[in-house]
Amino acid sequence: MRIAPFYFFSAVILTQHLAAQESANFPTIGEIVRVDPLLDELIASDSRIEVLASGFDWSEGPVWIPRDGGFLLFSDVPQNTIFKWQPGKGISTYMKPSGYTGVGSYSSEPGSNGLTLNPDGQLVFCEHGDRRVSVMVWGEGKRTLADNWEGKWFNSPNDVVCHSNGDVYFTDPPYGLPNREPDDKHGYGGCGVFRIAKTGKVSLLTDEMTRPNGIVLSPDEKTLYVAQSDSKAPIIRAFDLKDDSTLTNSRIFYDASSEYGKRKGSPDGMTIDAQGNLFATGPGGVHVISPEGKLLGRIDTGEATANCCWGDDGSVLYLTADMYLCRVQTKTMGKPW
Repeated sequence: MRIAPFYFFSAVILTQHLAAQESANFPTIGEIVRVDPLLDELIASDSRIEVLASGFDWSEGPVWIPRDGGFLLFSDVPQNTIFKWQPGKGISTYMKPSGYTGVGSYSSEPGSNGLTLNPDGQLVFCEHGDRRVSVMVWGEGKRTLADNWEGKWFNSPNDVVCHSNGDVYFTDPPYGLPNREPDDKHGYGGCGVFRIAKTGKVSLLTDEMTRPNGIVLSPDEKTLYVAQSDSKAPIIRAFDLKDDSTLTNSRIFYDASSEYGKRKGSPDGMTIDAQGNLFATGPGGVHVISPEGKLLGRIDTGEATANCCWGDDGSVLYLTADMYLCRVQTKTMGKPW
């Protein structure tokens, strides 16, 4: 989700910018703020926030693809484009259109947003403009996984995570709609967290969150975390995932209210390491939160930071932050998708 206006530079300038950098050191931005000594076990004291590319309108939804030597895909939602970044090669356009295939203008954020891989290694998309969750087999076209619940359209699927059993969990705020409010004409009139079963059945798991956004599962897949990008309640909720794949024990896991408005950004996309530490975007950048909900530190980009994911061998954290694509080398490990 984009929360403020951002800058736009052409893809040509962006590509030239990267080509010049591939044989040089990457520039850095921001700082890593240490709130608790435990952060030293996760991020080294000399780690930096490297800028791999710039010039995007609003970068989102990164996912590491372990094919063809490994590369990163990420969305630029307003540009209706998915970009590709590959070590040694830089930036290229991977897919356009990425989330809206209609004729003419639709909204200010029509493209794809969250991206992930399912257990079969296929690419899963949240598409704002086409109001659906889709999947693509490599070398083939997309097919729709779901575009409605009980005949009522989704708003604009935002972020997504896949369970090892093949179930797909996603959030559905209204940020991709023309008026950025829930659709009560064709849709269900709210903002939900949904599950698409491997059978194709769609279930509304909860509609208690006003603006559900980032979503991730704990390493043991027993807890579902959902971020809420609401200025009145900028929080992350945790839910226990029952054996029947429904949710219970809703609770506030982390509250970013004390930081909201002091730094750019709001709770948005997130990822998790193998130890259960949450790397969650929020005011200032990425908040590193222990499994107990304690803030250990922040990767402060100085920009509104939308999302993050693991890549390479699982120890590199990639960040999409406003007009930037960044990375941080860590001492921990996460699943690279």
